[in-house]
Amino acid sequence: MLDSPWITRALLALSAGGLVAGLAFRGLGVSVAADVLWIGISCLALLPLLLDTARQLWNRQAGVDLIAILAMVGALWFGEYLAAAVIALMLSTGAALEQYAAGRAERELSALLKRAPHTAHRMDGDTLTDIPVDQVQVGDRLLIKEADSVPVDGVTVDAAILDESALTGESRFVEHAPGDPLSSGVVNAGAPFQMRATATAEASTYAGIIRLVQSAQQRKSPFVRLADRYAALFVPLTLFVAGIAWAVSGDPVRALAVLVVATPCPLLLAAPIAVVSGISRCARRGIIVRDGGALEALAQAQVLFFDKTGTLTMGAPRLSDVATVGALDATTVLHFAASLDQMSSHVLAAAVVRTAQERGVALSLPSASAEVAGGGMAGIVDGRAVLVGNMRWVSAQADGDHTEPLQRRLARHGGSSVVVAVDAVLVGALLLDDPIRPDSPRTIRALKRLGMREIVMVTGDREEAAATVGAVVGVDRILAEQSPESKVLAVAAARDAGAITVMVGDGINDAAALASANVGVAMGARGATASSEAADVVIAVDRLDRLEEAVRIAQRTRRIARESVLLGMGLAFVAMGAAAAGLLAPVGGAFLQEGIDAAAILWALRALSPVPQRRVRGNVPPEMIRELRLEHRSIDAGIERLRDVAAQLDATDNGHATKLLGEVGTLIQDVLLPHERADEECVYPVLARALHGEDPLAPLSRTHHELELQAREFGTLQKHLSPDGPTDAERVEFQRLLYGLHAILRLHNAQEEELFHELSDV
Repeated sequence: MLDSPWITRALLALSAGGLVAGLAFRGLGVSVAADVLWIGISCLALLPLLLDTARQLWNRQAGVDLIAILAMVGALWFGEYLAAAVIALMLSTGAALEQYAAGRAERELSALLKRAPHTAHRMDGDTLTDIPVDQVQVGDRLLIKEADSVPVDGVTVDAAILDESALTGESRFVEHAPGDPLSSGVVNAGAPFQMRATATAEASTYAGIIRLVQSAQQRKSPFVRLADRYAALFVPLTLFVAGIAWAVSGDPVRALAVLVVATPCPLLLAAPIAVVSGISRCARRGIIVRDGGALEALAQAQVLFFDKTGTLTMGAPRLSDVATVGALDATTVLHFAASLDQMSSHVLAAAVVRTAQERGVALSLPSASAEVAGGGMAGIVDGRAVLVGNMRWVSAQADGDHTEPLQRRLARHGGSSVVVAVDAVLVGALLLDDPIRPDSPRTIRALKRLGMREIVMVTGDREEAAATVGAVVGVDRILAEQSPESKVLAVAAARDAGAITVMVGDGINDAAALASANVGVAMGARGATASSEAADVVIAVDRLDRLEEAVRIAQRTRRIARESVLLGMGLAFVAMGAAAAGLLAPVGGAFLQEGIDAAAILWALRALSPVPQRRVRGNVPPEMIRELRLEHRSIDAGIERLRDVAAQLDATDNGHATKLLGEVGTLIQDVLLPHERADEECVYPVLARALHGEDPLAPLSRTHHELELQAREFGTLQKHLSPDGPTDAERVEFQRLLYGLHAILRLHNAQEEELFHELSDV
C-alpha cells in the first residue's frame, strides 16, 4: 500500500463506507448503485496494491499481495463485485494495521542536533561575545561556563573538571590541567574555565559523531516483514490449487473462489495485530518500541553489545571504600572529609557527603574553608587542619610514611579517589566507584537463558575498570577503551558475520553504534536524548531488567504472530479445498475468509496479555523496600570496619589489638547480627510471599546461618584471648574470620539488593 498514513486511512474509511452503503443499496433493490460503489472501492484499493506489487517485482520480490490482486481482478472480471469489495476492505484494514505497527521508521536527528552546542562565548580581550558556534575559528579563546558543553575541539587555558561520559563512557569526572586537549561535546562539571579552539565546529568531535549516526542509519538494512517470508510457500501453492480447480472443472469461477478464500488476510492482518499488541504490551512496561521490525529483530537477537557507564552501571559516583594509612579509622577519616566537603563545589563532594549521611556519620561544620581549583579543599574541622583533594595536591602539603602504599592502592582501585590529610599528615583516601546496577547480573543471566549467543561489553572506559564490571555482571567478552568509531566497527563486524545484533547504551558516544545495530536499545530514563533518537527501542524507566522483559515480550509476540499466521493459513487451505470442489462460491468464500480472519486475529490478540512465568508473583510495598535499603546503608560502615580492623592487626601492639577486637566484637554482636536476625524473622516472610516456591529465600537464610557460625567462632576465640593480647597465630585466625565475615556480608547484601530491586517493580 502507499506509505502515506492519510491515504491509508482514507482508503480504509472509503472501503468500509462503500461496502456498507452498497449493502444498503442492494437491500433497497438498487443493485446498479451497489455494484458501482463496490467497483469503485475495489479499484481504489487495487491501484496502490498494483503500484506496490510492481515495485516488489522490479526488486525481484513477490509478496502475498499478488494473490489479493489476482482475486480482486478475477472478481471484477467475473462480476463478483461484492467479493471484490470485501477483499478491498480486508486489504485496507491490513495496510492500516501494518502501518500503525511500523510506526515511525525513519530516525530523526533533531534531538541530537539540539544537544549540540549552538553558541560559543568568545573572549575578545576583556570583552565576552556570544557568537554562533560555526563562526568559531582556530585560535579563538572561549569561556566555558558551568554545565556548558564544549563547543569545539581545543586545549584548556585554565584547570578544568569535565564530565566526558557522553563521549568516552568514562564514569568518573576528569580533571584537566592547562594545555590538556579537549573534545567538543564534553560538559563542564566544575567552575568556569577558558580554552583555546584548535578546530572549527564542522571539524570537531561532536560533528563527527553526528555524521557517524547518519551514516550508520543509511547502512542499516530494512527488516523483512513476517508475511512476505511465508509468501514463498503460500503464493505458488495457492496458484497451483486454483489452476487445478480450473483445469479439472473447466470453470474459471472455481479458480476465482479459490483465490478469494485464499486472500492472505491472516498474513496481512494477524501478524500486524500481534506485533501492535506486543508493542502495546511493551509500552505498558515502560519500553517504547519504535516499529514492528524492531520487535521482530529483537525476538531473534543473537549478539548483544552493552555499554558500561550508565547502562550496566548507575552512571554516578558513589563511595565504595575508605583506605586508611594512619592511626585514624575509616569512620573518622570519612567524618573529616565529609565535614569539609559540605563546603565544597567539587563534583565528588556530594557523593562523599551523601555516603557519610547514609552511614550515620555525624558531620561537623568546618571553618576557614577554602577551595583550590584543580587541587582540593582546605579547612578546619573540630579544631584540626584538614586537606581533601587529589593525591598530587595533598601530598605536596602533608607528610606521611605511607604515601607510596596508598598510591599503589589507588592505582589498583582504578576509579576516582579523594585523598585526606589531617594536621598535615596523610591519613587515608576515599575510593569512589560507579556502582553496578543491582539488576545487571540477573539481567545478563536471564538474557543468556533466552538464547543470546554472545553478550559483549563495549566501553570507552579503561581496561581495569571494564574487566571488573564485566566479571561481576558475567558478560562473555569485554572490549575496553573503545571510541565511538570502534563501537560501530565492533557492532558492524558481528552484524556482517550474519548475527542479529542488539546494542544497548545511554550516551552520545553510543548513538552511532545504536543506529548501526539491527536493534538499538537506549536507556532513556535520564534524558539520553541522542541515544534515544538513534535507537529502535527506548527503555523509559531506570531499570535494565526491562531489556530482558522486552526480549521475552518480543519472542512471545513473534511466536503468537507465527501461530496466528499458520492458523489462518491452515484454515484457508481447508477452505481452498472446499472452493476447488465447488462447495464455495466467491462471495461465500469472501465472507468465510472474514471468519478465518476473525479466528486468526483473536489468536493474535493474545500478545496483549502479560507474559507468563514471571518469577515474581507480587510486589512488596515500596516504602518497605526503601526502609530495607536505608538499613543496608546504615550498616555499610560497620561491614567495612571488619576489614579495616583485620588490616590493622598486623601493625599494632597487643594492647591496641585487644581494644580493636573488643570494639569489632561488640559491633558484630550488637549491630550486624541483630540486623541479619531481624531480616530472617521479620523481612524474609514478607518477601517470600511475593515469590514462587515453598522456600524461595532458602539460599539467603543459609547465608545467615553461616554468619552465625563465623560470629560464634569469633566470639569463642575472643573469649579465650589472653589478657596480654593475641599471639601471632591468634592474629592470623582473627584476620581470617574478619575477612571472611566481611566478604560474606558484602556478598549477602549485594544479593539482597538485587532481590529488593526485582521486588520493587517501579
